Amino acid sequence: MNLASWLHARALQAPDAPALLTGTQVVASYGQFARQAAALGARLREHHGIRPGDRVAFFMPNRVEYLILLYASWWIGAVAVPVNFKLHPKEAAWIAENAGAKLVFTDRGDRYAQGELPAGCVELGIEQEMAALATSMEISATLEPPLLLDPGQLAWLFYTSGTTGRPKGVMLTHENLLQMSLSFTMDVDQPQPGDACCYAAPMSHGAGLYNMVYVRAGARHVVPESRGFDGAEILGLARELDNLVMFAAPTMVKRLVAQARQLGVSGEGIKSIIYGGAPMYTADLIEALDVLGPRFIQIYGQGESPMTITVLPRHVIQERSNPSWQRGQGSGGNPQAGGAVRVG
Repeated sequence: MNLASWLHARALQAPDAPALLTGTQVVASYGQFARQAAALGARLREHHGIRPGDRVAFFMPNRVEYLILLYASWWIGAVAVPVNFKLHPKEAAWIAENAGAKLVFTDRGDRYAQGELPAGCVELGIEQEMAALATSMEISATLEPPLLLDPGQLAWLFYTSGTTGRPKGVMLTHENLLQMSLSFTMDVDQPQPGDACCYAAPMSHGAGLYNMVYVRAGARHVVPESRGFDGAEILGLARELDNLVMFAAPTMVKRLVAQARQLGVSGEGIKSIIYGGAPMYTADLIEALDVLGPRFIQIYGQGESPMTITVLPRHVIQERSNPSWQRGQGSGGNPQAGGAVRVG
């Protein structure tokens, strides 16, 4: 199997369906998304010598090309190494060395001077690489399928925050991410073609990990024009696009609620906000429900899992008439279907 086969299948089934958006502007259909990913993968292989199992690091803020590069890497059997863009370039260079990355993609290929990356690792600008594809006629009208892989082959090296020293790369296989995606659809939310998956949190972490289920569903993938989180912008996108879903940290939820109060809106167009990564205070959740309504789902899942430990579903969060509601919402929720939880 190969997770890129989900994009390949969706492109064959609905080539004209909108796939990638910057703000409200559609920049690629599913057919275009898949052809660009396949062509960029071929370019990585033929121009930059990337082979199955090679590591390709991403050190850039959110942008639609992030997804194109992710699927391009998988298309040819390479391993993606997304790096938190908020890290210092020297920290990112250490991760590239630790991962054995052969390439580090940045926005314009200008984050590093000569000698600042480990030997054998080259910085490339995603903007230049995509421009080269557009001018070289390397994007074929036909669509070759992704490389067939063993399910146990690495797909994503997920670097943790390094709370006990240096960051550590969690080895996530295609099968790991498949099981995560299946668990999501069983326990967390049900993606639909009309959804708009919004990447306001870093695509190198939880927000990006959820992209696969929305590719599989044929949903829209939206990167805000700010390339980050702005409450007013998110509320505006939800109104324009409808059925907006997003992953958010509790601090982002609090800021979104404050912005909604200020603007006098109630979250029209938001389908689901999946939150995690830190505790959600009871008072903040009550206010969020009062202002935005029953749109919230809590997940708990470390990068090692990934994202698959427990879930507090929407219907549990909204049942405030239940006498045990406050105790329940303060918990981590119920174990997700793909595993078991033991408190030691």
